[in-house]
Amino acid sequence: MRTPRPIPAGPEPLPERLGAPDGARLVRRIRHQLFAALAAANLIGAAIVIACITWVLPGTPDAEFTGQLAVANALLGGAFLLVVIPLGVLWGEAWLRSGRRWLQEGREPTEREVTAVLRSPGRLFLVHATTWFAAAVAFSLANAIVDVELLPRVAFTVVLGGLTTSGFAYLLSERILRPLASAALSMHTVVKPKLPGVVARTLLGWMLGNGVPFTGLAITAIFALAQQDATATELAVTMLVLSCTGLLVGWWITVLGARAVADPVSSLRHGIARLADGDLQTRIEVYDGSVLGLLQAGFNDMAAGLEEREHLRDLYGRQVGDAVAADALSRGVELGGEECEVAVLFVDVVGSTAIASTRPPEEVVTLLNRFFAVVVDEVHQRGGWINKFQGDAALAVFGTPATDDDAAARALAAARAIARRLPEDVGELAAGIGVAFGTAVAGQVGHENRFEFTVIGDPVNEASRLTELAKTYQPMVLASSNAVHAAGPFEGSLWRSAGSAELRGRSRATQLFQPV
Repeated sequence: MRTPRPIPAGPEPLPERLGAPDGARLVRRIRHQLFAALAAANLIGAAIVIACITWVLPGTPDAEFTGQLAVANALLGGAFLLVVIPLGVLWGEAWLRSGRRWLQEGREPTEREVTAVLRSPGRLFLVHATTWFAAAVAFSLANAIVDVELLPRVAFTVVLGGLTTSGFAYLLSERILRPLASAALSMHTVVKPKLPGVVARTLLGWMLGNGVPFTGLAITAIFALAQQDATATELAVTMLVLSCTGLLVGWWITVLGARAVADPVSSLRHGIARLADGDLQTRIEVYDGSVLGLLQAGFNDMAAGLEEREHLRDLYGRQVGDAVAADALSRGVELGGEECEVAVLFVDVVGSTAIASTRPPEEVVTLLNRFFAVVVDEVHQRGGWINKFQGDAALAVFGTPATDDDAAARALAAARAIARRLPEDVGELAAGIGVAFGTAVAGQVGHENRFEFTVIGDPVNEASRLTELAKTYQPMVLASSNAVHAAGPFEGSLWRSAGSAELRGRSRATQLFQPV
C-alpha cells in the first residue's frame, strides 16, 4: 500500500523568508480581515433571520404583538452582540492562537501548529454553529413568550440561518487564512490531508447554498399547512422573500465553494502552462491542506525533478557532447559499438611536467582551463566532440555518433584553428596536435553499472603518435595522409607534405602533412 505523498517543506527556514516582525504584521492583517468579514457575515445573517421571524414568515402575530415581537428580538439580538458574540470571538481566538504563535515568534512551526493552521476554518465553523445554536434556543424561548406557536418556527429559522452563516464563515476564513497556510506549508511537511477534499467541499456548497434554502421553504409550507391561517398574500410574500434570499445566498456560497476548489486547480493550470513553455523553475504556492494541496505539492516535486533532470542532462551534455548524450539516451544501458569512419584529433601540452612543478596547482588548473577552452570552442564549432580530457591532453572525435561525410575536413580545420589561436590566447603553453582518419569502433564500453561512450581503433592510436611527433616540428601540427586525402580538395589544398615517419608501435611508415 502506497504511503501518502507529503506536502514538502520549503527550501529556506522561516527567519530567512519571514522574520518575526513580518510574521506579526501578517497575523495582524489576517486578524483584521477575518474579524471584518466574519462580523459582516454574522450581522447580515442575523438581520435576515430577525426580519424573517418578525415580518416574513406566515402566521406572524397580529399588529398589537408585532411591535412587542420586534422589540423582544431587537433586545435579544443586542444582548447576543454584546455578550455571546464576544465570547464566541474569544473562543475562536483561543483556538487560532496556537496556529499562529510560531509566526509571531519567527520560528518554524511544529506539526501540531501546522495542523492548527489548516484546521482553523473548521474550528471557526464549529464556533459559529455553536453560537447560532445557542441563539436558536434563546430566540425560540423569547418569541414563545409572545406566541407559543412561534417557538418551532423561530427555532428552525435561526438554525437554518445559522448553518448558512457558519458555512459563510468557513469559506471566508479558508480564503482569508491562505497566506498563513502557505507560510506553514512552505516550511513543514504534511503527510495526510487536513481539510475536506473536492467531494466534501462540493457537497458542503450544495448543502449550504441549496439544501438549506429549500429546506426552509419546505418547513415554511409545512407550518402554513398545519396552521391553515396563512393568507395567499402572506404565503406569496414568504415564498418570494425566501426564494430571493436563497438564490442570493446560494449563489454566494456556491461561488465561494467553487473558488475554494477552482483556485488550486487554476494555479496548477498556470504552472503547467509555464512549465510547458520551458520555465523549469516554475513553482506554485501551496496553501491548501486538502488533497488539492497534495496535488500542488506534487506539481512542485515534478517541476523540481524536471529541473534536476535537465540540469543533469546539461551537465552530461557538457561532459560528453550533446550528440553523444542524445545517443546515450536512445541506447539506454546497451553495451557494444559499431564500425564507422571517424576523424580523431589529439592535442597534448608540451612540457606539462615542468609547468606543474614550477607553478601553484591553482594556477596550473587555471592555465589548463584556458587551454581547453580554445580546444573545446574550435572542436564544437566544427561539429566534433571531446571524448575525454587526459590530464593536459584532449581527444576529440568527428564523424560519430552522428554520421558526417566531412569528418576529416572538419578535424583538419579544427587543428589549424587551434594551432593559430593557442599562441594568441594561451601564450604560456605550447601543444602538439595530431589528426588521423580511418575505421574505428564507436560505442558504449564498460559495465552496465559504469560505462562510457568512446572510440577504439587505429585512428586513435595514430593520432596520439602523431601528436608526440608533432612536438618536434614547427608548427607543431601533423596529420596523416588518410586524413588529408579524405578531407576533399579544398581542405587538402591547405596542407603540404612533410615527408614520412615510422610512428611508435607501427610497422610501416606514415605519410605526414602539415598546414601550409
